[in-house]
Amino acid sequence: MYKRLSIIMFPFLLIALIGASVWGYLEHQEKNTILIKAENQYQRAFHDLSFHVDKLHTELGNTLAVNATSEPSYRKGLVNVWRLTSQAQSDITQLPLTLLPFNKTEDFLANMANFSYRMSVRDMTKQPLNEQEIKTLNALYDHSSEITKEIRGVQEKVLSKNLRWMDVEVALASKNEPHDNAIIDGFSTVDKKVGAYEELNWGPGNLSIFSKNDVSALSGNDMTADQIKQKAEQFLGVNDATNMKVVENGGSAPEFQSFSVVVPGGDGSENDIQMDFTKKGGHLIYFMKPRTVKESKFDLRHARDIANEFLDQHEYKDMSAVSYDQYQNIANIIFAKREKDVTIYPQQVSVKVALDTLEVIGVQATDYIYGQKQRTVGQPKMTAAEARKQLSPKMEVTGESLAIIKNELDEEVLCHEFIGKMNNNLYRVYMNSENGMEEKIETIRPEQAEAAAEAEAKK
Repeated sequence: MYKRLSIIMFPFLLIALIGASVWGYLEHQEKNTILIKAENQYQRAFHDLSFHVDKLHTELGNTLAVNATSEPSYRKGLVNVWRLTSQAQSDITQLPLTLLPFNKTEDFLANMANFSYRMSVRDMTKQPLNEQEIKTLNALYDHSSEITKEIRGVQEKVLSKNLRWMDVEVALASKNEPHDNAIIDGFSTVDKKVGAYEELNWGPGNLSIFSKNDVSALSGNDMTADQIKQKAEQFLGVNDATNMKVVENGGSAPEFQSFSVVVPGGDGSENDIQMDFTKKGGHLIYFMKPRTVKESKFDLRHARDIANEFLDQHEYKDMSAVSYDQYQNIANIIFAKREKDVTIYPQQVSVKVALDTLEVIGVQATDYIYGQKQRTVGQPKMTAAEARKQLSPKMEVTGESLAIIKNELDEEVLCHEFIGKMNNNLYRVYMNSENGMEEKIETIRPEQAEAAAEAEAKK
């Protein structure tokens, strides 16, 4: 009986074994294909990085070789430096370096890209490179030479020893094991050298991640935790705040000093009310009351009016709505300071309004609080009619006013602001009121157009 059963079952078992073997082989082949594809992508990104850093060093040398008064040559060289630096940043993001400390090099490249871009878009006939900027360019040239040399060394090892980037991922993931890998060692050496460079002067308009808040813009004296608690109680309109927690932040650095306030929501930490105040003056810079908004009973116009009234009741006076958005039944409205019929865009407040009850559930006012300063709003040298001639003749202008914005050099400039339609889109165009140059163009999304047009009409 067992013999007969064996004879019957044997073919089925054989077929199952063959099927499992074929399936395993195909799975192995598919896995190898994916690994080979990933390895090829890593290798391409690495060799592109080596090429772009090498070209970056060459381009910096070419830029320094021309006469400082040669505006077109300098502009061309700086544009190429910015382009190559941006490409090198893109190459780095494609490499498996998330677990490897390489942030100093990434910050260095980000600052270099920003520096070269700001210099390239500047009118050098009126504002040529100064001695400090030339010094910074020379330092960048020297530093790029060292970085190029180190990355070339890594590239030579990769090519001569057929090193794989997939091994880098495995080595970095093995936290408890020493990283004996030529690629890891090479990139770690590069980051250490970059971290040891003398601090460079990137200029006043540098948009570095290390930019600090200007505490000199704040009014008032330093606050205590108890005083902040009282301010939070007054803002929330509550008398019993026994559950309120106040934490001081920032240590000894004035630009980072603040107080965080948390009020438990009762249904879990995701519903906690959160607030941030500056230590100096106790100014509210952040407020969030998270809750689910299940339906929209009101539109953006109602939300704008409520948000405007809310700002007037607090320390954010003379504000005008400049941007509208709606997501998950919540309106997000951005207001800018309004002074002498001029919109001050660097001073902004973002307000979130729940569209079911028109309750203000969020405020972000960092730009407004730290952007306060005495501004002299002069008279524009060009009239609105003269600036309007610089627009496309196809644009149908629906509104115009004066505005102060920050240009690409992070400088505040007075502009003629035009709202206009073209190609079935609504645009906001800023023209420099001194020379008529176009400073910025923004596209207003269709769902924002109606509210924006009404807001312009009320200015």
